[in-house]
Amino acid sequence: MKKYVEVNAKIIDQWIDEGWMWGTPISHETYLDAKKGHWDVVLTPHKAVPKSWFPPLKGLKILGLASGGGQQMPIFAALGADVTVFDISDKQLASELLVSQRESYEINMIKGDMTERFPFDDETFDLIFHPVSNVYIEKVDHVFREAYRVLKEGGRLLSGLDNGVNFMVNDDETQIIHQFPFNPLINKDQLEFLQKDDSGIQFSHTLEEQIGDQLKAGFILMDLYEDLNSEGRLFDLNIPTYFSTLSIKK
Repeated sequence: MKKYVEVNAKIIDQWIDEGWMWGTPISHETYLDAKKGHWDVVLTPHKAVPKSWFPPLKGLKILGLASGGGQQMPIFAALGADVTVFDISDKQLASELLVSQRESYEINMIKGDMTERFPFDDETFDLIFHPVSNVYIEKVDHVFREAYRVLKEGGRLLSGLDNGVNFMVNDDETQIIHQFPFNPLINKDQLEFLQKDDSGIQFSHTLEEQIGDQLKAGFILMDLYEDLNSEGRLFDLNIPTYFSTLSIKK
């Protein structure tokens, strides 16, 4: 496991203790609503993933890739899917366990580092749900190659991605201050910028990397949409900072 990945695992656990929105499990009521067919999930802060991006979920083998926290996997379980979550954070996995025990469904939970080979056989899953998390790793090509490997033919990869704008600006989002690539492993100033707010070790990635590397892995890009931050000046100005992609293994 790379040192910076270990740093991020500890930081995410800290954020959860501080009430991080992406580490708060869904309620019992939300789970019951999903069982009745009333549900939404997100890959990015705001926009719900289109229902058309999903095949029928009953019996589907789904991998939540860096998708711990007890938010999306419980919804898929309520809809009859066979769910697995692969995450590096102990507390994100603890949230998954909490919800699965509360609602009495089975979930396969694996702690691991997505910069390493995924601990799954070839062609294991029908769908991979991958919310924004590539910002915590330096290279994304490996993730897309491994996702392709563990998906079945015709399987779907749903990814939430950062377009890089957040990495350009200062804290109050009024000035562009950072050069690209934003890589704190090679830029001391960028490391210090992250450390002052306990932001872990994060990286910008280009569209060429994030879409191009999916295509190089063998995926066919089927659809995408953009999304905003949850708050701040970029949000106020309606400047997209995230995007989501639907890709299929053919």
